[in-house]
Amino acid sequence: MQKKEEVIRQIEESKELHFAPSAKEYFGISLKKVRAIAQDKRIPVKEIEIAALEKGIIPLRYQRNIGTIGLKGQIKLLRSTVAVVGAGGLGGGAIELLARQGIGHIVIIDSDCFTEENLNRQLMSTEKSLGKYKAIIAAKRVKKINSAVTVTPGIKKITPENAHNLIKKAQVVVDGLDDLPSRFVVEKAARDLGIPFIYGAIAGFSGQLMTIFSKDAGLSSIFGPPGDLSVQGVELEMGNPSATPAMVMAWQVQEVIKIITGVGKPLRNRLLWFDGEEGTTGVIELEKTGNPGRKKEVKEVKDK
Repeated sequence: MQKKEEVIRQIEESKELHFAPSAKEYFGISLKKVRAIAQDKRIPVKEIEIAALEKGIIPLRYQRNIGTIGLKGQIKLLRSTVAVVGAGGLGGGAIELLARQGIGHIVIIDSDCFTEENLNRQLMSTEKSLGKYKAIIAAKRVKKINSAVTVTPGIKKITPENAHNLIKKAQVVVDGLDDLPSRFVVEKAARDLGIPFIYGAIAGFSGQLMTIFSKDAGLSSIFGPPGDLSVQGVELEMGNPSATPAMVMAWQVQEVIKIITGVGKPLRNRLLWFDGEEGTTGVIELEKTGNPGRKKEVKEVKDK
């Protein structure tokens, strides 16, 4: 108790008056001072940030988050765990944004290494990272972005045998995979554990995503029941340009934030899709259970 009181005292002494872009005053604390307190008291940076937020003092790195999710929302993020399965075009970008937003613990699952074909779109890939494990490179990147985030890299291919164990500590699971059979494996494990699963996929200039809760029809409402599924789809012909995965993974991260903070309405039983080539986007309302692939309503917005 005495140690906690001393930490609070140091935080209070380290706070400084700042002005938000709206000109509203707020008390903030710099990363340098957060680190100094953490080092002095031998407490993780994340715990210092949470203690500051509980006192209404904003770590400056999160100041632009607060207007959207509030102090309590930021605390929830710092106390949360998110698993990202696949650290490529979708997953790698999602990992970066989750770290910047302040997710406290990110579990990264990927058994692959970077190749030259990844350089056009995978944010974690560089010429120097070729041949290196994606999960390890992503974990190192996270620590450079946000030292408050705990990272657990897993150099493993997800299977029906290990899926439950790999994601069991997460509050949300993000789909960064590139084949349907693996997505069904992760969806089932997440369903069994009662964890929301955020599906995302791309092909050419097009993409789609939705959030799947344990009682939802989920992937079966789009593709039918799992069975003789093709490993990959039209993306083999259409390719994976740079911008498309960025658009989908940004939406996936928004879904994570909404679920953890309780702010906003998740894309549950709703498939968000876009066609960047034609400049169209829409939401397909899906049946909540049964009748795979049956559509209730299509809402389309066209950018003319």
